[in-house]
Amino acid sequence: MSGPAGVWLEDLTWEEAKALFSAGAVVVIPIGAAAKAHGFHLPLKTDAVTARALGQRLLERLPVVVAPVLGMGYYPAFTTFAGSQHLSVGTFLALLGELLAGLREQGVRRIVLLNTGVSTEAPLETLAADDLLVLHMRQLGRAAESWLDVPAGGHADERETSVMLALEPRSVRMAALVASGPFEQTAATGDPSRASAFKGERILAARVDDIVTRIISRWPDTVATPPGG
Repeated sequence: MSGPAGVWLEDLTWEEAKALFSAGAVVVIPIGAAAKAHGFHLPLKTDAVTARALGQRLLERLPVVVAPVLGMGYYPAFTTFAGSQHLSVGTFLALLGELLAGLREQGVRRIVLLNTGVSTEAPLETLAADDLLVLHMRQLGRAAESWLDVPAGGHADERETSVMLALEPRSVRMAALVASGPFEQTAATGDPSRASAFKGERILAARVDDIVTRIISRWPDTVATPPGG
């Protein structure tokens, strides 16, 4: 059985990274909060875990270089919830600007920002450039919506809870599930009680399919490996 099509940047030596950059490899930067409130039942690391999983599944399909997950971002709605980490929009954009500049100076000419947040969407759109593709998770995986009993939600809902049940079931506090409640109290919206690992796997697969399609559409010479290939 063949190995992954792509690789994590952190697993390369600098010479290997240089060779891939020079060859025109697409570099993907996953963005997912390392610590952000997700209701009473999901861990603060939910976005980071999801971003890491999407990166792993993507490199199994495409010959991309996936950078370490960027765990800090602009999350103003969560500042009052203990443990949630937040940067001002200016600091967030400055951080990303320096990361992008560094990659470009090292020869990278194709960059994907894979964003798992919502409040980060508008700031990231200001970074538009010819060598940059910005993908927002909220717009990916629509093909899996039919698996959801309660598609409406938005945060720590059936969708996000299903994904975490697929990725790290032991980190989900099922006994603490709250079907609904004011966001100001729970840091969650929607109904997570109908979540399942099966649904989570369908959602992840649909998101990766969409990411692959978007990258190939932007850079057609990127060759995909079939799922499980």
